[in-house]
Amino acid sequence: MPRDQLPRGPAYLIHVLTVYKHSRPDHFRENLRVSPTTFDRVVSMIESDPIFSNNSQNAQIPVETQLAITLYRFGHYGNAAGLQQVANWAGVAKGTVELVTRRVITAILRPTFLRTAVRYPTPEEKEKAKVWVEKHSCRAWRGGWCLVDGTLVPLYDRPFWYGESYFDRKCNYSLNIQVRWSMFRLLPSLTTTTDRCIRLSRYLTSEL
Repeated sequence: MPRDQLPRGPAYLIHVLTVYKHSRPDHFRENLRVSPTTFDRVVSMIESDPIFSNNSQNAQIPVETQLAITLYRFGHYGNAAGLQQVANWAGVAKGTVELVTRRVITAILRPTFLRTAVRYPTPEEKEKAKVWVEKHSCRAWRGGWCLVDGTLVPLYDRPFWYGESYFDRKCNYSLNIQVRWSMFRLLPSLTTTTDRCIRLSRYLTSEL
């Protein structure tokens, strides 16, 4: 066999989508980091995106499969997130892993998806949260209706574009997921190292 050809084994992805999804949601979540219900909802929200349409006789692989590959890749770190490891798990080529990841990211960054998935609180909801804080603490803390926390998602390597923006305080290249929380709503966001402090300061200044 030529050295540049790698025989592929059976894909574990099929087992995750056809067995774990229906009979073992806990193992499904271990692989893709979301519940089957959340997975199906995301699929229904992005499957009509034009990025998943081809002007070709060769149809793309199902959106469900593309999302699963992307989530598996995002849910692992180090060697487990390497292109070859993800490709082995999914039973596809390394180039396919990169391609479907790019498609899924394009779909979830559409303004239409973001407006549906992330909605900021209305003035009425802010006031309701402030009333709750005042009632359960003290009047002076009424304006502190919003809490912010976050976690770093390490990247495999330095991004090519604006790589220094992803360098964090732990000397890794990472994305930062921030959760802004009121008493009644979660507001997730995804930022890089440099812009997360700017966005956070602007947000707190404008809201408090």
